Amino acid sequence: MIQPAFALMSRFSFAGTSLLAFMVLAGCQDLNLPNLRTLPQATPTQPQRPPVAAPPPAVSAQLPSVPVRPAVEGPARVAFLVPLSGAAAALGQAMLDAAHLALFDLGNDAIVLIPRDTQGTPEGAAAAARAVLAEGAELIVGPLTSAEATAVAGPARLAQVNVLAFSSDRSIAGNGVFALGITPQAQVERIVAYAQNRGVAPIAALVPDSVYGNTVVDTLRQTASRLAPGLLGPVERYDSVDSNLSPVVRRLANYESRRAELAALRRTLEGTTDPATREALRQLDGAATIGEVGFKSILLPEGGDRLLSIAPLLAFYDIDPARVKLLGTSQWDDPRLGREPALVGGWFAAPAANARAGFERRFKEVFERDAPRLATLAYDAVALAALLARTDESPDFSMSALTDPSGFAGVDGIFRFRLDGTIERGLAVMEIRREGMRIIDPAPETFVVGP
Repeated sequence: MIQPAFALMSRFSFAGTSLLAFMVLAGCQDLNLPNLRTLPQATPTQPQRPPVAAPPPAVSAQLPSVPVRPAVEGPARVAFLVPLSGAAAALGQAMLDAAHLALFDLGNDAIVLIPRDTQGTPEGAAAAARAVLAEGAELIVGPLTSAEATAVAGPARLAQVNVLAFSSDRSIAGNGVFALGITPQAQVERIVAYAQNRGVAPIAALVPDSVYGNTVVDTLRQTASRLAPGLLGPVERYDSVDSNLSPVVRRLANYESRRAELAALRRTLEGTTDPATREALRQLDGAATIGEVGFKSILLPEGGDRLLSIAPLLAFYDIDPARVKLLGTSQWDDPRLGREPALVGGWFAAPAANARAGFERRFKEVFERDAPRLATLAYDAVALAALLARTDESPDFSMSALTDPSGFAGVDGIFRFRLDGTIERGLAVMEIRREGMRIIDPAPETFVVGP
């Protein structure tokens, strides 16, 4: 019989600062937080399905662009905008399920959720925003993409309602819009700093020729410039739709030059009969190249099948994974990667998997399917809304409440919003092992607060 334990944690004192925290306690029972005051818990005797909201009404494109927000009594009204139709409907539904699960787990009656379908388009997102604002929404959670978030921002700002968007695109943040996603910038900064501290620099990069790849390279260059001169190695880009990456990997490996160097050395050694020289020549048997590649690690910000196709090419072109450390992002958080020998021992930055294990287990128990990776964002956003609504006075979704410098702790670890709407997260460094992932540098548990 399942006995889940879950609670919303209140503000508590930690090293002279305050931290707003919420965690799914199932699977996190080893937390030892000082002066913790836990709110009443719901403890059902068996897994239960959260109450399902009535289907959202159709969104009318004829709603006024500047809604008049009615005075609302009772629980705070929090809009939840995700695609419930269209190509991303399955993801949107899973995120809505995670949002319901947050309310159910926390036993919270301080908010009422208003779900609306964005249809996965900017136009649908804007119409959904106008609809919920006309119904008195005091905070908007969602939408999913940066284009949808940009469309929602206008109506929300006119109504002076803040938005917790799921996007990881920093460009949409600011003026009341907060980007909740796990940004590539944060991941690159974390893994590069760790690699530099461990002496595996210079750091090369092999990135897709895309907006995402450009973001990774820009962040890599800025971080390298800030940390140490000479930290950045060669950078190679590849067509994100090209299946043949051999030419790009050959260039990164300086393969032709190193082959020529080996051939020249062999010619020099072959004309001698000295035993030591002959032994040196014998040791070159089977070698394809000689010399160093010029870097000690490579950043590979890819995941899935593309990463699994790149990794063996590195070894094939004499980038020895025993001497060159492979570095990645949260896209490496994939149990399949341990089956690729070239990736074993690689490092990547991501939210610690053990922090969200309780959520994923709970989601599967209730909904009988695995939670998509982005579902944790929905859970944390609604838990945050519930926390800010459960105050001694009225719900506080203000800029000052959302940007509390002590931050928040959720199933993806600690995070806090900056005044410009961007997010700072505490990420762990993970290592790929054959048997799974292991944490080699834990995520921080608190933020530095003050001057």
